[in-house]
Amino acid sequence: MNDEQYLHHCTLLLREFSNDLLKRTESLDEEDSLRELAVAFGNLNSGSADIYADGQTLVSRLFTTYPDFGPTFPRELLWFLGGDCLHFMPDEEIKLHQQLEDQRHALAVKGEVIDFAEARAKLLKLQ
Repeated sequence: MNDEQYLHHCTLLLREFSNDLLKRTESLDEEDSLRELAVAFGNLNSGSADIYADGQTLVSRLFTTYPDFGPTFPRELLWFLGGDCLHFMPDEEIKLHQQLEDQRHALAVKGEVIDFAEARAKLLKLQ
């Protein structure tokens, strides 16, 4: 997975999350703060907001105001967005993502592309 593929992968994860959150909150009043958060994630997904600056703010709001929804947020996006989002990851998980990132960059220097799913499975000892 090269940088472009990784970006595409993460934007797909964001799209899936934001669509799911919008669907789960569609019956709420438009002024409900959870509904507003879902719409903000939808705007982030649509490209009408800065994914890195606004993404960190929205994730922090999700995890602090609606912690029950935290487990539904893709863990990989916490790493992707970085910054304050890393506060919602345990140190072991940060180390795992750092190892994957290091592997990805080492292979990129050689002109190779990492199989992200396979590398992640190996690190988690799923294979």
